[in-house]
Parts: sequence; C-alpha cells; structure tokens
Amino acid sequence: MFEALSRLFNKPEAATSIHDPKLAVAALLVHLAAVDGQVKDEERQAIKGALQDHYDLDETAVDRLVKEASLRDAESVDFYKFTSALSSLDNEDRIEIIRMMWTVVFSDKDNHELEDNMVWRIAELIGVSARDRTILRNQIGKGGKA
Repeated sequence: MFEALSRLFNKPEAATSIHDPKLAVAALLVHLAAVDGQVKDEERQAIKGALQDHYDLDETAVDRLVKEASLRDAESVDFYKFTSALSSLDNEDRIEIIRMMWTVVFSDKDNHELEDNMVWRIAELIGVSARDRTILRNQIGKGGKA
C-alpha cells in the first residue's frame, strides 16, 4: 500500500508542466472558449493566433500546446493551478493574458455573461486591476487592438 501511495505522489510531471505559463494560459483560453457551452471555429482560431503571436510558436507547437491544455483543463477542478503559475509574472504579461482572453471572447462577436465572468475572475486571481480589465474589454469589444 505504501508503495502504491509513493508511486502516486512521486509520479514525474508531464513533459510540459502546468507551472509553465504557456500551458497555463492555453488551458485558461481553452476553458474560456467552452464556458458558454459551445466552442466555435472563430474561438479556436483566436486561441491559436493569440498563442502563436504571444509565444512565437509555429502551428505544430500550438496544436500540441492546445491539445495538452485541453487535457489539463478537463482534469482540473478550479483555476488555481493555472493562475498560480501566472500571478508571479510581471504586470505587462498579466495584462497581455487578459487581452488574449478578451480576444477569444469577442472572436465570435458575442460576449456571453459566463465568458465575461470568467475573465473578471481570472483577472482578479492574477492581479490585473478592474480598470485595466475594463479598458481592454472596451477596446477589444469595439474591434480595436489593445
């Protein structure tokens, strides 16, 4: 029994750790796209585009990242394990994460209240001010780039 518990708790981390900000951001974006009950092609493309642009990844790397993020999101019971990896980033990076989230929200030209609520919660958890979150929401919601 002790051996089984030891194996469980000493299991090596996956190749990409959830503490990797790229994976954490990707998992949050994947969850955000699905939070309203449907994932549209525009949202999938917005996720890929945001990750490619911000992390300078090629299409193959983004596809792998999104696949891993989807698995991690499905296993997760809350946002803490994702946001804990992000709250120590500098303010510019944290604001950029919220910008990416709004880009996904508005990619289908519809801001569902569950999406809005999730962005608000993540912004609070990673330390992005309500002012910055709202400015980004208004800029991206009007079709502008933040």
